[in-house]
Parts: sequence; structure tokens; C-alpha cells
Amino acid sequence: MSNSPDRVRVRLSEISSRAYEHPADRGALVALRSLRGFDEVFKRLSGLFNERALRLMFLSSAVRVGPTQFPHVHDQVRDAAYVLDLDEVPELYIQMNPRPNAMAIGSHRPFIVMTTGLFDLLDAEEQRFVIGHEVGHILSGHAVYRTMLLALIRLATRVAWVPLGYIGLQAIVAALEEWYRKSELSCDRAGVLAGQDPEAAKRALMKLAGGSRLGEMNPDAFLEQAREYESGGDARDSLIKLMSLSGQTHPFAVIRLAELDRWIEDGSYRRILGGDYPRRASDREAKIGEEARSAARSYKEAWERSGDPLLGTLRDVAGSAASAGGKIFDTVADRWRGGSRGSRDDSGN
Repeated sequence: MSNSPDRVRVRLSEISSRAYEHPADRGALVALRSLRGFDEVFKRLSGLFNERALRLMFLSSAVRVGPTQFPHVHDQVRDAAYVLDLDEVPELYIQMNPRPNAMAIGSHRPFIVMTTGLFDLLDAEEQRFVIGHEVGHILSGHAVYRTMLLALIRLATRVAWVPLGYIGLQAIVAALEEWYRKSELSCDRAGVLAGQDPEAAKRALMKLAGGSRLGEMNPDAFLEQAREYESGGDARDSLIKLMSLSGQTHPFAVIRLAELDRWIEDGSYRRILGGDYPRRASDREAKIGEEARSAARSYKEAWERSGDPLLGTLRDVAGSAASAGGKIFDTVADRWRGGSRGSRDDSGN
């Protein structure tokens, strides 16, 4: 069966996930992918997370989408894989659960799970956005790192009785949660690229905040909520915002819509549809230092948009970190490359 979309959309041949990834997400991924031995570390951590057992659980307790079960959803998955040029169409399971949610999980053969709470909430084009979002997670390799996050959270609960070990793991988990929140912003962009219907994406995000009564909501008013949230209040509000992020792997819906709207309005979406995007063949050329600088700049720009008094004190620090941090990463990367070449030369290879 040909893996082609049900209507004309621009196919983004050989698109690199770097095209849509948020700078903070992209910087972390480039750094992780460049670390020698990281794959081995991950394999050891994966032992804490039985992917085969998880797949069997959904195979036995959910409905696997296919040509004869939820066939229109099956077409949407195929379409998203075609448009984002994914080599293999991932499996998708629909699970009976009233809580609206979707996720891409697994390390060897990532698959997608969508709850009935989310499926019933959305119309067909909104579902297409969500599926494209999850396919974006797979293309970026997020499913692999999400699996790591889940394994670490599980491990943290096991060693909670060891004070120093628990504190160390909690710090790692908090950092991974911050990365994952940024990865959600990345894949909202992937969802728009897959479905190529920005209004459907905005509707889906509004429904995640306010439910199915779309006629009672207004996108402009919703964006105004985001501006009010970002503008902060006093220092107490700043602390409450920081505390509210603890344990959260997803940004709040108003923030997601505002970030997606900014990305569309700055022309990035149209440039990619026009063919102006990095290809996968260039992924090896991505420099850790430049991505670190880009990530720091993105945080600084977000803080400059905000009237939050606590974040305001960090702006100058972020500017310095963007420059100094990038130089440090470049130096380390150059030394690593030099050492690697030396090792190969010494061995005669």
C-alpha cells in the first residue's frame, strides 16, 4: 500500500528534526547525540523500563489502529509519516481513558498511544495535528529520552529513602522535565507541519484548556491570557509559577498556543513549506556550541518578553551564558575531535 496523504500537502523530504525543534530542545539533543558511550548508558537505563511488556500491555488492553480498526486514524498516521518523511509508519493504539492524553514511547520501535478522552474531544483535523505532534516526537528521538525520563522517575521513587541519592536523581529529573516541556513546543510545530492546518492546531490547544465548547472560546482572548500570564505580577507570582512547573512534563496550554503562534507569525512555518529547512544529511555538522548559544538566546528572548520581576534579574546573566557557554562547548568538542583523531592515527586506522 502506498504511504501517501489523503489530500495534497507539501511533503518535507529528508527534513531534519532540527527544522522545527525549539532551540532549548535542539541544543540538548545535539549534545546528547554527540556523546560517546551515551547509547550504552541508555541501554543500561532501559533495563529499568520493559518496552516489550509495555507494548504487550497496550496490545492486550487497547485497540490497535489499522485498515479495519479506526481506518481514518490509520490514514492520518500514514499521512503524517509521509509528510515528515519518516521511514516506518508507527503503530498507534487507542486506549479507553477519559483523561485527554497522547504519547510516543519506546526506544527500539516507538509507538503512539491516544486516549479516548483526547480522541473524542477533537475533530478529524485536530486529531491530525496531535498525531503529527507524536510523529514529530519519534522523528526527533524524543520517545527514547522520554523512556529514560520515565525510568528515572521510577528509580527516584525506589531510592527516596537515600537522601543524597534521591536529591541527585530529582535534580536530573527536574532537568529532563524542563527539556521535555521544550520538546512539547517543538512537536506542536511538527504537528502543524504534518497537518498543514494551523487553525486546527490552535483549536486543539484551546480544547485542551477549555474542553469541547469551542463556540464559547476565542483565539485572540486566549492569546491575551498568555500575555497576561507571561507579564507576571510580583515576586510571589514568580515563585508560584516556578513551583507549579514541578512534576509537569507539558507546558500550559495558553503558553503552547502563544509559542506556536509566534513561530507561525515569524515566517518559520512558511519557509519550511517552501523548502527552506535543514536536511538529515547535515545533522552531523550541527555544532554543540552554536546550539548552546541558541538555547541561551531563546531563554533570554523569552525573559525579555516577560514582565516577570524574577526573570528580569536573569537577563544579563543569560546573555553572558550564551556566549561563554558556547565557547566552552566548542573548546570541549574540538578537544574531543582532536583526541579521537589522535587515537585513530596511533592505531594506524
